[in-house]
Amino acid sequence: MRRPIWLAVPLLCIGAIGIAHAEFPDKPITMIVPFPAGGPTDALARSIGDALGKELKTSIIVDNRGGAGGTLATTVAASSKPDGYTIFFATTGTMAINPALYKTSLKVDPLKAFTPIGAVASAANVFVVAKDAPYKNVKELIAAAKANPGALTFASSGNGGVIHLTGEQFKNASGLQISHIPYKGSAPAMTDLVANRVTMMFDVVPGSLPFIKGGRLKALAVTSNRRVEALPDVPTMAEAGVPNFEATSWFGIVAPQGTPQPLVSKLHDALQKALGSQEFKKQMSALGSAPMPGSVQDFTRILQQDTVKWAGLVKSSGATID
Repeated sequence: MRRPIWLAVPLLCIGAIGIAHAEFPDKPITMIVPFPAGGPTDALARSIGDALGKELKTSIIVDNRGGAGGTLATTVAASSKPDGYTIFFATTGTMAINPALYKTSLKVDPLKAFTPIGAVASAANVFVVAKDAPYKNVKELIAAAKANPGALTFASSGNGGVIHLTGEQFKNASGLQISHIPYKGSAPAMTDLVANRVTMMFDVVPGSLPFIKGGRLKALAVTSNRRVEALPDVPTMAEAGVPNFEATSWFGIVAPQGTPQPLVSKLHDALQKALGSQEFKKQMSALGSAPMPGSVQDFTRILQQDTVKWAGLVKSSGATID
């Protein structure tokens, strides 16, 4: 008589867990964003947060944790309870670049600390020069750089970021000697670029778009393998004469390692529906980005491949934070 009772206990527990997962979510979900409110990353995060919340029928609370290149937010998110109610808005920088850049201060390995849920969007950089710069296209700029080794400069928002490393990739791909000028953020870099005090910059599309539309910057190329909808007349780097050049940033959602698989699957399925909404697609187009639907395996592969790629560029550039 006792044995059936003991056998029933695990079954009851399994049933209770199944009911809990079926009811998920029954309260708001917090999404930790590794940069301050008001920037391009925050805008994209809030867009997907709204769309994802509609699919899950709950609120997605954005928790901005800026500082130290995203390492603070990464640590906080990784140490959060793995119950599906805390997710992390991952970026190329926080997941693929920072492990190579912050050799001692980053306390977690993002590939091991998180469970991928899915990619959200990709964003190309745009190769820009001042409106008064003498270069009409990328080939002319490359010719000028080769004729004057070390004379031309490229700006970035700081050492080790995607903008900096895209410039390093351009140097390597074209065999150029151009000097890197790091700034403390995109705004001062853009100020000097518009004033033609630095030669060039690979900037995020949303950051440069108003200057391009306003005629203060010339867009020579975009760094994606396809043209950007917001800049349909601007060629890709390959079209502009630099073959096999691609440098895009991506954004995605991950959860703390140990989050139950049924919850990961539910979040992933809701994310795919959110990415397909026309409203979200329209918002991404305005931000110069494109939705990235796909499987968890697709996102995992991107994480692994880009960690290798960007670590190589960090090493060759000599960039380091600590």
